[in-house]
Amino acid sequence: MIRLTTHSTRPMSRRWLTMGTAAMLAAAVLPAAGQTAAWPSKPVRLVVGFAPGGGTDVMARTLAQSLTEALGQTFIVENKPGASGNLGASEVVKAAADGYTFLIAPTSVETVNPSLFKSNLLPSRDLTPVMGVGRMQMYVVARPTMEAKDVKQLIAMAKAQPGKLNYASSGAGTPPHLAGELFNQSTGTNITHVPYRGSAPALQDVMASQADFVFDPGIAFPHIKAGKVKLLAVASDRKSPFFPDAPTYADLGIKNASLDIWFGLWAPHNVPADITDRLSREVNKALSAPATKERFGNLGVEPAPLETAAFRKLLAEEGKTLSALIKERKIVAD
Repeated sequence: MIRLTTHSTRPMSRRWLTMGTAAMLAAAVLPAAGQTAAWPSKPVRLVVGFAPGGGTDVMARTLAQSLTEALGQTFIVENKPGASGNLGASEVVKAAADGYTFLIAPTSVETVNPSLFKSNLLPSRDLTPVMGVGRMQMYVVARPTMEAKDVKQLIAMAKAQPGKLNYASSGAGTPPHLAGELFNQSTGTNITHVPYRGSAPALQDVMASQADFVFDPGIAFPHIKAGKVKLLAVASDRKSPFFPDAPTYADLGIKNASLDIWFGLWAPHNVPADITDRLSREVNKALSAPATKERFGNLGVEPAPLETAAFRKLLAEEGKTLSALIKERKIVAD
């Protein structure tokens, strides 16, 4: 039998044996710590719950290119479209917590979808927020034949003839629809919602004067500049970097109706903090690059990094507001 000894020939005490065991256990985990420090050592997946070519996909590919160059490993965008982003989120929930799978999505995946869909997925429980990456404002864009010259006249028209005016949206439960219901709620109007299958057909009918106006998430920019539609206001409390002269809700005295579309980054639970911290640092650098600002700007998106604590706060506040709105206005998904 082998007997542990100190420098003397007497057997080790229990205290020394315990300390020795702890030291061996500590040494045993050093390779794992080294592996984490070497992250990434293989390709990293950025899952997008929407089809290729859409705004979220373009943002993800822009960041993937920057991260690939900065970290020396390929960042692959993987599209899992369906259920308003839920399929992509579910893919990340099932992934290993090793720092090689992340989700890029609009915040609606966490703040809206649980109130609209019967699903076992609950991102606030099943995923870990890493950071916010961008913000998109919406714009009150009216048909070219609109009699109202501004939002105050639009509200007056709506109150004079309840139910006559309508607003188009990209579908029931989408951010433009929710923006419209917040507007109705805040201004005491009863403007009829007309859902379409996507932002493009909704805008096309506004341009053709088949619908009165739309809460546009940025695709109307060239048509606004060409005079094919009327920009009445920014549907936000903040000035637009793209149309700085346009009045905001704050300018107009409209309260509790602002709804910006935020995008963020999530990880499976228990991804090591040093990995998410490093990823956040590199994403922050990417968001400050001129090329990123240009590509995001083409989508009507401002690069807007939010650290984890601020991102969590945003998700909680937005979720509270929108879940209450969905319940009160009896909104259901298509």
